[in-house]
Amino acid sequence: MSAENDKQEVTVVDVKMPFTSMVIFLVKLTIASIPAVIILSIIFALLMAVFGGMFHGMGRY
Repeated sequence: MSAENDKQEVTVVDVKMPFTSMVIFLVKLTIASIPAVIILSIIFALLMAVFGGMFHGMGRY
């Protein structure tokens, strides 16, 4: 058998999820994203400090 014959396409038509379960999922998602935002903010601040230090004196002369 070839790999092309084994492929099957699937189309999702509807997802049934209770409202309270969806709210709980979104709250957990929001709480889980907080550490990621903190880490990205620290990385961005470090990059801005490096580039700010490199280009600090370029506009003076």
